[in-house]
Amino acid sequence: MQIQVQSIHFKADQSLVNFIQEKLQKLTLFHPGILTADVYLRLDKDQERENKRVEVKLGLPGPDLHSGRRAGSFEEAATEVAEALRRQLEKVRGKAA
Repeated sequence: MQIQVQSIHFKADQSLVNFIQEKLQKLTLFHPGILTADVYLRLDKDQERENKRVEVKLGLPGPDLHSGRRAGSFEEAATEVAEALRRQLEKVRGKAA
């Protein structure tokens, strides 16, 4: 799976990028046909505590999957997104079987 991480209006730390790549790489256990993962990291302008947003689009044969979450840290948001995508992959895989 090819993973591309884009941080919007800031420079993402390499440890954050590695963390996100590890989380998303584990999704191949649930669906081996994942081709690409496009990750977008954003800082929302509002002053709330949960102003870090992670959005992921998975490229699959057939329809793509998408999920996004806001949290207090990028790591927390990435973990929530990976879990949401895992559930979506299980549904897609269940329909194909």
